[in-house]
Amino acid sequence: MQRYKMGIDVGGTFTDGVLLDEAKGTVSIVKVPSTPADSSVGFLRAVDRIIERYNIDPMAVDFLVHGTTVATNSIIEGKIAKTALVTTKGFRDILEIAFQIRPRLYDVFVEKPKPLVPRRYCFEIEERLDANGNVLTPLREEDVDRVIGDLRKEEIESVVICLLHSYANNQHEKAVAKRIREQLPKIYITLSSEICNEFREYTRASTAVINGSIIPIVGRYLDRIETGLRQRKISVDCHLMQSSGGIVDSQIARVKPAFIVESGPAAGVIVAQYIGGLTGYKDLLALDIGGTTAKIGTILDGQPRITRELEVGAAAFARSTAKRANGYPLRTPSIDLVEIGAGGGSIAWIDSGGILRVGPESAGASPGPACYPEGGNLPTLTDANVVLGRLNPEYFLGGEMKLSKEAAVKAIKEHCAEKVKKSVVETAVGIIAVAVSNMVNAVRFITVERGYDPRDFSLVTTGGAGPLHGNLLARDLNIPRIVVPKNPGLASALGLLVTDVKQEISATVANIRDLDLKTIEGFLSDLEQKVRTLLQTQKISEKLIEIQTAADMRYARQSYELTIHFDLKRLKQKGFDYLRSLFDKEHERAYGFAAKDEEIKIVNLKVIGLGKIKKHVPPEVPKGSKQPVKAAVKEMREVYLDDTGTPSRCAVYDREQLRSANITVGPAIIEEVDSTTVILPDYRGRVDRYGNLIISK
Repeated sequence: MQRYKMGIDVGGTFTDGVLLDEAKGTVSIVKVPSTPADSSVGFLRAVDRIIERYNIDPMAVDFLVHGTTVATNSIIEGKIAKTALVTTKGFRDILEIAFQIRPRLYDVFVEKPKPLVPRRYCFEIEERLDANGNVLTPLREEDVDRVIGDLRKEEIESVVICLLHSYANNQHEKAVAKRIREQLPKIYITLSSEICNEFREYTRASTAVINGSIIPIVGRYLDRIETGLRQRKISVDCHLMQSSGGIVDSQIARVKPAFIVESGPAAGVIVAQYIGGLTGYKDLLALDIGGTTAKIGTILDGQPRITRELEVGAAAFARSTAKRANGYPLRTPSIDLVEIGAGGGSIAWIDSGGILRVGPESAGASPGPACYPEGGNLPTLTDANVVLGRLNPEYFLGGEMKLSKEAAVKAIKEHCAEKVKKSVVETAVGIIAVAVSNMVNAVRFITVERGYDPRDFSLVTTGGAGPLHGNLLARDLNIPRIVVPKNPGLASALGLLVTDVKQEISATVANIRDLDLKTIEGFLSDLEQKVRTLLQTQKISEKLIEIQTAADMRYARQSYELTIHFDLKRLKQKGFDYLRSLFDKEHERAYGFAAKDEEIKIVNLKVIGLGKIKKHVPPEVPKGSKQPVKAAVKEMREVYLDDTGTPSRCAVYDREQLRSANITVGPAIIEEVDSTTVILPDYRGRVDRYGNLIISK
């Protein structure tokens, strides 16, 4: 019997589906419009399209992974559960106070984000621990009972318990949760010590509140999805992509939805890592441009860069190059990426000073760009590409959707060109230049500002609009090569199927000063056991579990830490000098110096557990010569590719007809069902054995 793996990635504009035939190793794809009002509708439509188009038995699907934006969208849109916060007496205003910083230093009118839990739903109880977890003031049960009365009176749906220093001792949090659960069995409960077992009170509280406020929303969403799957006779457990790039069983995602806030964007970086493994490139920039946003992440030595400093619910997007204090801090492992409003549907507009802007507002899936059959009337990045001939109006989505160049011209003319007194073509060139400039700034933000040189990376472009703009971005940043995988528009959906089950647990240690290795080993042993248990509950065999260790370290009197990954066996063999050398090296890379005489501290210890899953190896494409066959050339077309508004005569290639070793010399356009690749003059593309297109000078 044939067995299949299915990946469904819900984006802001399109929902992508990938079907992997495990026996043949072939990948089949579908693309349907997203349904922003209820993403589960688009999800199930993609499932139906796969079943119908490829005539498969639903019961043959034995693995299903989903990438979703439902968690972050619920926060951005304010569609969260009625949530309460229970905290230690004297800390009721922790969410109101937040950080003593603001996103724009000299803007006296700037407003902090509105707390997810209003002050009237923040309740105090009498109890107190010290930083080592010792009880200073015992828990008063009468306070807990009073709070339970308030929760019942206010009809609270979800409660978050965040008590002072519970990272060192969570017995008070557990006692409060037990008493609430006994009297209010239907209420959702989140313990801060189980979501973010680390110090820094506000960050821990914010993380727990984010989790608690979206538990019911994510739970109901998963209910709709899993009910729909059962109706279609797909009985396999649904897994979800986490922000960290690993997948997790839906039952754990229901309890800890804070870990899937960046589920959708993470998949684009994971597939770039996978493509890097096929091509042999280990240092990569992952550029994923969809219909709504452009996401950019980094992969170093074959591993995505992970951060625990994330803000969600910012004014425009979950992740941007804006300064801190724009959103709500979330202290969970997440792939380090920048997200900006430069997707295919990003709207071009003229500001009050007469300057052309692109984004962050998007036309999204409804109404969509002006050139869409039922699109809006505002010009977008997609409209600019249609006007300049880079997108073929007759071959969008393989011809499934016809675009209107006339509508694109009209939108750009009325809303932009006439206001800046330029021609439509000049304005369209400007729209793309502005969008690419925004991408350049985002790349510099995630590389140069973190101590990396973008010229040391290869650029992997995915998403429907990624290959359209990848060569422009690489040219402006002197990135030596661009890698365009096959079916880049659906690459994120494939990324869902080429990653591992992942669990990470961290804990604050009491600032180890005496460098006691036995204490470190004891902490790590406890964390490892918890990680193994979580993986085993997700049906991961013991022999497939891989354990990694890391520590958050800093010099004494520093305020923030660097995460250092280390080998526990080498630490035991070489002692603390081994860990110190790793920290000094990373500090010098990040900040330009290493204070090797300074005392260092370990603040948090972490254990990352991977449940290894067999990765898909794509079939090799047929071998060809340097010269593509005549059938690969679809037409010769006038395309505007430079900043002067002068057209170039380009060969347009059918990517399905390209073979391994084929070389396409720019200027050229390469079309496929889900995306279009632009190769600029002075560049050329080479097809590798897996069908990846490698573009270089």
